[in-house]
Amino acid sequence: MGTNLVFVQNKMDRINDIDKNKLPKHLAIIMDGNGRWAKQRGLLRALGHESGTKSVKKIIEACAKLGVENLTLYAFSTENWNRPKLEVEALMRVLVNSLKKELPTLERNNIKMNAIGNISQLPKVAQKELQEVIDKTAPNTKLTLTLALSYGSREEIVSAVKNISDKVKNNIISIDTIDDSIINEHLYTHNLPEVDLLIRTSGEHRISNFLLWQIAYAELYFTDILWPDFKEEDLYEAILSYQKRERRFGKTSEQIK
Repeated sequence: MGTNLVFVQNKMDRINDIDKNKLPKHLAIIMDGNGRWAKQRGLLRALGHESGTKSVKKIIEACAKLGVENLTLYAFSTENWNRPKLEVEALMRVLVNSLKKELPTLERNNIKMNAIGNISQLPKVAQKELQEVIDKTAPNTKLTLTLALSYGSREEIVSAVKNISDKVKNNIISIDTIDDSIINEHLYTHNLPEVDLLIRTSGEHRISNFLLWQIAYAELYFTDILWPDFKEEDLYEAILSYQKRERRFGKTSEQIK
């Protein structure tokens, strides 16, 4: 009992240390380590993905409680299609089941669901379930939760270049007007702000083709914790680390003071 009280107190202390006026407006997470978590316990990788959904729920609710406005989760990359067929099928089942199960959580916390990626590649049942949740949560306003599904940043950028080129060819856009904002308008994330903080779990220090354009000035936070073990207090640690950093956007320290 005493240990639990100390744990709760420590968690509350971390929350109270966070400056609510300096929260990242857009937090993105590469949820890595489900497979290794399962392997360490002698379990099937699919059970690691299922366990990871518990962390997803905790982190979504914690972000909503803190006041983070945008949360983007790297749920399934274009490269993940190359994994063993059984694992891909298990991931799709976990996705569909989670969407069905967590709709009440999204509604209760006033969370709007969004999705980016090549969604047409997903199984029809997953597309249907996803669209239903997107439609039902559309009026919600507290937090926009974006799932990156069948997503690859290079594919996103190539698609944007093709669309812009087509518009130049058809005299819809002048080549002289192409700038950052035009490119932003043609990305999957056109309705989201740039990423302020990117978290990656499991000890890997790479971006893995995730939001390459959008993280240009993001702060990066890496932790050795495997995703199924990532708890609210780990999120708070990441945000506190972010708040201690000086974000200069190419300027000197003196210029931003």
